Amino acid sequence: MLSRRTFVAGGALGLVAACARPENTNPEPPRTPPLPDFYGPIFDEPFPVPAVEEGVIGPDLWRQSVPNPWPDKRRGTIVVDPDAALLHFIDTPETATRYGVSVGAAGFAWEGTARLQFCRDWPRWKVPDAMIERKPELAEYSWRLGGMDPGPGNPMGARALYLFKDGVDTLYRIHGNASARELGKPVSSGCIRMLDQDVIHLHDKAVHGADVIVLPSRAPETLRVL
Repeated sequence: MLSRRTFVAGGALGLVAACARPENTNPEPPRTPPLPDFYGPIFDEPFPVPAVEEGVIGPDLWRQSVPNPWPDKRRGTIVVDPDAALLHFIDTPETATRYGVSVGAAGFAWEGTARLQFCRDWPRWKVPDAMIERKPELAEYSWRLGGMDPGPGNPMGARALYLFKDGVDTLYRIHGNASARELGKPVSSGCIRMLDQDVIHLHDKAVHGADVIVLPSRAPETLRVL
């Protein structure tokens, strides 16, 4: 026969067992944390810049201050690592600003040191002859005809940095209009693409005449063909 004390003790054990959380055999994947506020919409530009889509890019590709991997480089030097899909702007011998990028075939094919010749706000897209040969439908945006008007549909995005070597245009650009879903990945064409929020930030920091160092890529040749 159960005593009252035995009943109470047994009941308490039952409550503990009932409140115990069962094992989760199907754990949820980790969620991407909310984006920083600086990836929100921008309304004070000639054209609206929409917010970056939440939950698409991880913190490793967010704009952030990091220890400077190249402390011997002068302030304003830009270092692009196509394989890592990262761009560093040298701020001080101790710190750099790091940005995630997406890399087109031209970004894998070119390497070396160039000069930041000039920058443009909301640049026109002037399609070179070589691209028109591959894609005749772009002929109306030829450099001879003045190119494509700036705006949301322009592949150059909100800003572009133009790189020259020995006084000659490399046709290599760092520009905006990156898709958040493509960030950190190789894309079919173009040079180095950044989120518009990031390329605006880089443009405001850029130093005229600074070195732009593009590290050699170890990517397969198939990624280097436009």
